[in-house]
Amino acid sequence: MNVSRVGVRALQQGAKPNVFFSQNLLASPSTPSRPGVPAAPPPSTNKLTKTTCDDTSSPASTNKITENDAQSLLAAQRRQRPISPHLQVYDPTQTWFGGSIWNRITGSVFSGGLYIFGATYLAAPLLGWHIESASMAAAFGSLPLAVKGSLKFLMAWPFAFHGINSMRHLTWDTAKGFSKKSVMSGGYAILGASVVSALGMVLFF
Repeated sequence: MNVSRVGVRALQQGAKPNVFFSQNLLASPSTPSRPGVPAAPPPSTNKLTKTTCDDTSSPASTNKITENDAQSLLAAQRRQRPISPHLQVYDPTQTWFGGSIWNRITGSVFSGGLYIFGATYLAAPLLGWHIESASMAAAFGSLPLAVKGSLKFLMAWPFAFHGINSMRHLTWDTAKGFSKKSVMSGGYAILGASVVSALGMVLFF
């Protein structure tokens, strides 16, 4: 009887899983350790690869150049950069007389003139200038007829040209009128219409 008990106990101990195997290989990091058995450290999931670079092994080489060589190198680099288009690279018959450039010029004249007159009007009391409406009308009325007509035309033509040509730009927004013939003929037509409108404003106002 005692012999059979000893044999059964031996078989039970032999079927018991190995402590080292269960704790170190099969147990997850959250599995609690058994009493008296040290818990295995959790496996590392963050494996970082460290790349070392020895800067002293291949130091950067520098060459000292003169001021003239530096300027020449900078000029050569600038020649490789894209250049913004300027007025001289366009065909005058399609841009200057076509109205695109003059539309910008007249718009700048009006906006710039508004800012200049506004700043002058605010500073006039401090400087002792008289640019009130009555003073300006009296000064303008005392000028010769030819001078008054020229000044009125210089103010009327940009206004007429910018207004008429803006209508053309609105038409261009519909993707129409971009042929070379349309651009040239339309530009001359707008130029003539603006001159006639400006002369009409000079004579009747």
